[in-house]
Amino acid sequence: MIKFYGYKRCSTSKKAQKWFDEHGISYDFQDLVAEPPKKTDLIKWMTSHQDRGLRYFFNTSGQHYRSLKLKDKISTMSINEAADLMSKDGKLIKRPLVVQGDKLICGFKEDVYQQIWLQ
Repeated sequence: MIKFYGYKRCSTSKKAQKWFDEHGISYDFQDLVAEPPKKTDLIKWMTSHQDRGLRYFFNTSGQHYRSLKLKDKISTMSINEAADLMSKDGKLIKRPLVVQGDKLICGFKEDVYQQIWLQ
């Protein structure tokens, strides 16, 4: 089952959900603001997808990201530190975060979704 971490008020999350619905792909929705992913899961995902870098997982356009001045800190941040922050504040996570086994996507780009989820 696909785990979909989104935010009900986020237009990008809504677009991704609509895409899944239109393609008849079922998923389990979890509001990442009300209930962020567990730190252990975030560490696992960031470790197995290190090639993408920590910035990939952060909502870099979000107010919380800017107010914490993470742009200046991210280059020296450890996976553990990043996971700790995100597990306590889901608004720091780029949304939606969609996971199934070793597949993981942050954000929504239709061509990427087609390549990953329609194979």
